[in-house]
Amino acid sequence: MIRTIAMLIFWTMAAPMAALIGFPATFIMGDVRVLYRLFMWGAWAGVWIAGVRVQTIGLDRFDHSRSYIFMTNHVSNLDPPIQIPLIPRRTSVMVKKELFKVPILGRAMRIGSLVPVDRGNRDAGIEAVRAAKAVVDQGLNMTIYVEGKRSFDGKLLPFKKGPFYLAAACNVPVVPVTIAGTHYTMPKARFSIKPGLVKVIFHPPIEPKDFGSRGKIAEYLSHNL
Repeated sequence: MIRTIAMLIFWTMAAPMAALIGFPATFIMGDVRVLYRLFMWGAWAGVWIAGVRVQTIGLDRFDHSRSYIFMTNHVSNLDPPIQIPLIPRRTSVMVKKELFKVPILGRAMRIGSLVPVDRGNRDAGIEAVRAAKAVVDQGLNMTIYVEGKRSFDGKLLPFKKGPFYLAAACNVPVVPVTIAGTHYTMPKARFSIKPGLVKVIFHPPIEPKDFGSRGKIAEYLSHNL
């Protein structure tokens, strides 16, 4: 619990400092890279303060200069602050649409090409896929939690359809990513973080020519995540 509180204190202190530097730079230059790097550093440092150590496997399995769709499992609130800073180059993610209504933050997220999504609206989900494709077409990566929500027990939940339609539409490789250990360090519905080791495994990319049907990608992921 002490480490968790220390992490939250660090984030509480670091976020305004990052915002003080990053937001003006973002709005003046119309470029989110400074803000992005500051928040990635803050996320990673906070996880370290909480006592979580991270082992990465497979970061050398793909060309870091290309754009990819990273499809990953999801078991903990710790997953994004661990995974996102690891991904080479900038990546976009899908974010609850309500956060885009927050002053300043919403504008920064739009500049950063994050994608708003309404999980309860099928038509809005289709629009989110289109918006995500536009992001990938800009040359950014896209990171998607294919289950759509966190798993309580660490086991894979049924996959959402949107990520597979997006992969087919974008015609860029898919990198399956497994995160293991965050179910122990911070499972769903628990506030405190236990120190421990987390592994993030980047599997070999699936090239567009090998996609086949949506079911083929889903089957591959179900055996590798």
